[in-house]
Amino acid sequence: MFGAGGGTSSYLEAEETDLVILWGSNARETHPIFFHHMLKAVRRGAPLYVVDPRRTKSAEWADGWLGIDVGTDIALSNAVAREIIHAGLANRTFIERGTSGYEEYAASVEPWTLAEGERVTGVPGRAIRDFARAYATAGRAQLCWTLGITEHHNATDCVLSLINLALLTGHVGRYGSGLSPLRGQNNVQGGGDMGAIPTKFVGFQDVLDEQIRAKFERAYGRKIPASYGKHVTEMLEAMDDGELTALYCVGENPMQSEPDSDHTYQRLTGLDHLVVQDIVLTRTAELADVVLPSTAAWCESEGTVTNSERRVQRVRKALDPPPGARDDVDLIALLARRLGSDWGNPTAEDIWNELRTLSPMHAGMSYERIDAEGGIQWPRPYEDHPEPPFLHGRLWETDPQKRGEPAPFTVVRHELPVDELSADYPLRLTTGRRLDSYNTGVQSSGYASPMRRGETIDMCPDDASSHGLAPGDLARITSRRGSVEAPVSIDTGLRPGLVFMSVHFPDEVDTNKLTIEATDPVSGTAEFKATAVRVEKVAEGR
Repeated sequence: MFGAGGGTSSYLEAEETDLVILWGSNARETHPIFFHHMLKAVRRGAPLYVVDPRRTKSAEWADGWLGIDVGTDIALSNAVAREIIHAGLANRTFIERGTSGYEEYAASVEPWTLAEGERVTGVPGRAIRDFARAYATAGRAQLCWTLGITEHHNATDCVLSLINLALLTGHVGRYGSGLSPLRGQNNVQGGGDMGAIPTKFVGFQDVLDEQIRAKFERAYGRKIPASYGKHVTEMLEAMDDGELTALYCVGENPMQSEPDSDHTYQRLTGLDHLVVQDIVLTRTAELADVVLPSTAAWCESEGTVTNSERRVQRVRKALDPPPGARDDVDLIALLARRLGSDWGNPTAEDIWNELRTLSPMHAGMSYERIDAEGGIQWPRPYEDHPEPPFLHGRLWETDPQKRGEPAPFTVVRHELPVDELSADYPLRLTTGRRLDSYNTGVQSSGYASPMRRGETIDMCPDDASSHGLAPGDLARITSRRGSVEAPVSIDTGLRPGLVFMSVHFPDEVDTNKLTIEATDPVSGTAEFKATAVRVEKVAEGR
């Protein structure tokens, strides 16, 4: 945010804040460790608000649940902003000191009255008003989100709409107040930090910046193209017209994690060459020309990991890998050697120390210092000079030189999901995770859990009844792209018209046969949260 690709706050701040918002996040099931940090604030008396189409396990803890219609997050954010402005609760001191673009933003939210917000989002106007005023008047507040915000075709605008609220109220740049994107997988934050983004080098340094690019060219002894690369969605699209004909896939399972899985299969099988490097034989690996067995980084390798509070921590090897499996670093170095570039046999610490010479925000993090402090949050440019646990404190500085560039408000427009509801597809399917399983099940389905029930189509009692379905009945779920079958489960936390499934058991129920490839043009994230479907009972004895 504001040039730094990470959450602004620490976990301790989540424990000590005065109000918590979970927007598009069922942290109780999908981020249970963070949820327990947050519960410390709740048990101290901090109100919890949950914005989610479903009344989730997280919402059961909430002082206020805003049961939003899928895909109307921007509309709700704009309505909340207008209420804050009209109630005289905008933080004018912070707005004038640390932001830009306020007047245009305020004009853009003016049409979003409480009545209009209720009409579009399905959230009662009184609930919007109470929520807006609670956030604006809290001494400190944490606004947290996850895939419920980012898995939409306008994901970037959804995130920007939440940033707008923090700027409007001054809930950023100070202890206890901040914006916290909860990362969907272990070390997602670290991957971005290390430059696994097509527009950035390590430390979120822009590829198009000539001075930065020259620094990396000197370090690597190679000319680097002055252009952005492709993100995953763009790579998949490039397979369609033959622009991309070979793929090296490391620790990723697109065959089961990408939307419209039938189309993904066509793309992957149409490649001239597919190499997969992974710890298990995934469905993607089964399609590969070459499979490179790698080690489980969490227990069979040395290195670092970065969590959602930007804390870099050491990972230590505890077990030897099985015969034939090699560390990712060794595999990549061997591949480089075969391609004519000998990198030697670098250790994880060697690579980390090289990184520190190139990424200013990591420069002060030696292995010795990380060990001594039990992990270090970035930025840490100097080894002996810790930074505050929160980001963007500069925005509160009275001295313009210290304050630097203001944080911009962004005008964002409400757009409905791409996959429209119709008479043929009258139900809105939203997908997500369950507590007992993980992503496509590669790392969790091989282990028993007393909570695991397999995949189901979750429906509210009214919808199940109107479709002639009872718990356990087999149903066919059909979208504009395909059909799957799953047993029915009743969930009283769902409202009429909304159904839910996960992607944890793709070998039994390939939910991503249903989902749409509509993607956010900036992040490349697909709209997994909004699929139009119909549900029918499968005849017995067919």
